[in-house]
Amino acid sequence: MSDVARKLIVKTTAGADAPERCAQAFTVAATAVAAGAQVSLWLTGEASWFALPGRAAAFELPHSAPLPDLLDAILAAGTVTLCTQCAARREITPADVLPGIRIAGAAVFVEEALSDDTQALVY
Repeated sequence: MSDVARKLIVKTTAGADAPERCAQAFTVAATAVAAGAQVSLWLTGEASWFALPGRAAAFELPHSAPLPDLLDAILAAGTVTLCTQCAARREITPADVLPGIRIAGAAVFVEEALSDDTQALVY
């Protein structure tokens, strides 16, 4: 990577309903954190459930890194955001989510995605 850390936004719409796509999103986000990128992981759709305590631990996919480890790595050095509308549809409140996870909407996503030196990926 160059001297200037690029920003990577990873938006995952997949959860346990599409485990390979979900694991890819978390793996790419955690790998980018390890590479020194500024990472913002967005949990939308069925991935929204991973904002809740214990949900990542219940996820299993052979030959994939444990989701709790990937999530912890992203939270330690990046940001994790739960979609406002997705949270509301699932009756998830700020009091329900893991420490460090914020709830924000499309305006924040667009602001992040349109900032300089930013790449956005959607899974």
